[in-house]
Amino acid sequence: MLLAGLAVTVGLVAGLGISFLLFAQSVVSIRAPEEASADGIVVLTGGQDRIERAVGLLQEERARRLLISGVYPATTDRQIVERTSGDLPLFRCCVDLDRKALNTVGNAVETAAWARTHGFSSLLLVTSAYHLPRAALELKAVMPELELVPYPVFAEDLMLSSWYRRPQTIRLLLREFVKYTLARLRIGTIGLPAAE
Repeated sequence: MLLAGLAVTVGLVAGLGISFLLFAQSVVSIRAPEEASADGIVVLTGGQDRIERAVGLLQEERARRLLISGVYPATTDRQIVERTSGDLPLFRCCVDLDRKALNTVGNAVETAAWARTHGFSSLLLVTSAYHLPRAALELKAVMPELELVPYPVFAEDLMLSSWYRRPQTIRLLLREFVKYTLARLRIGTIGLPAAE
């Protein structure tokens, strides 16, 4: 009985280890589509590079509108424009700020509501590469009919290509892997997005 329990434990640990390596490899190998376009763009806050890239995509006319989800309540349009070298008239015309979302689940709920309000059936989803699998999973859970075009952003300081040599990046990927796995389990078993 003890040997059987040990074998099951070893099998589970090995399975989780392999799953983590596959997750890390998928994050490292994902690439931004060169000519991607959609009805709208959503960017999930959490890194300056994310917002700058999403604003750039809007300026390139890859979509009609942009939602910045998870904006700090006191942040103004003008502050975002200054930080992203954006265009204030473009912001006033075509950028919406979501100040309600506090986490990835909230981002998904608010994004789905925004997409429905505007009648969008496709979105460019802009977020950090390591966050993209979970963000896409949670958004599809609340709006399965939505066509998502993943658009990863790579922070230079993370150096994801050599993640296995960097303890800080390993910890980040492990944390995100756990959150992603819990989200998959919850969505798969009861059909609801997982909590952040």
